[in-house]
Amino acid sequence: MNPIVPRDLDVDFGAVPRHWLARNATATAIANGVNLLFPHGERFFVRSVKHFLDQAVDEPRDAKVGPLSIDPTLRAAIKGFFGQEGRHARAHDQFNQILRAQGYEIDRFLAHYHRLSSWLEAHNPPRLNLAITAAAEHFTAILAEGAFTENVLDAAAPEMRQLLAWHAAEELEHKAVAFDVLRRVDPSYALRIAGLLYATATLGGFWLWAAISLLRQERRDARGAWRDLGKMPRRDPIVARVFLRGIWRYLAPGFHPNNRPTDRIASEWMAARGMSLPGSTSSEAA
Repeated sequence: MNPIVPRDLDVDFGAVPRHWLARNATATAIANGVNLLFPHGERFFVRSVKHFLDQAVDEPRDAKVGPLSIDPTLRAAIKGFFGQEGRHARAHDQFNQILRAQGYEIDRFLAHYHRLSSWLEAHNPPRLNLAITAAAEHFTAILAEGAFTENVLDAAAPEMRQLLAWHAAEELEHKAVAFDVLRRVDPSYALRIAGLLYATATLGGFWLWAAISLLRQERRDARGAWRDLGKMPRRDPIVARVFLRGIWRYLAPGFHPNNRPTDRIASEWMAARGMSLPGSTSSEAA
């Protein structure tokens, strides 16, 4: 397992244009839609894993699950995961401030999203929340891989290219952590697939809701949005890549995130563009 190193990003988003992705209103709204989900979502991921990390030290919180045996390598990976996800949440909080400054009304959506997702989290068994996290991390790893292999970020404003390349590279570094914890908590295939179904519905639903909220503020109806997307370079569609092939891969009984080698794609992409990841810092929880 490669080291998972939290890094601090120092970027001023003040100069980011309103339509920062290919100067395209619809493409930017879709990207901003998932960005709105990140801060609360990343913190949910940390809480879901931390519940069972605490259990490995303290008394079991769930009578159906005994104390976990987490080896030092995985424990170090979990700490790195916490540090990376905490920094991602803070960076996207900072970018959300820019969306407000650009005139987007995002707080109504965020209030509904936080309230509903928090209610769901509180009413789910901890093991299901962990399974949802493992599946969601699979989806974010696919998005991260596509950011590099589909060259999506080449059309982004420089500040957003730095933000999303940093985030994507670290998502690929820790893509297996939640899944490995889930295997120790409960290796049940049924639980893993329940988490997949739940993550598909919530990620897809919240993302669509956020994107529509932003598109309405751009005065884009379905026809206008489709016309905008027709101006973008043809790439492997997100729906097919994430929600079709990604689900199919996750359904395989022998699936593991590391079955798909992605160790070098971020560094190679960055090297080709004269970029590099920020300097590393010590890991910390979110």
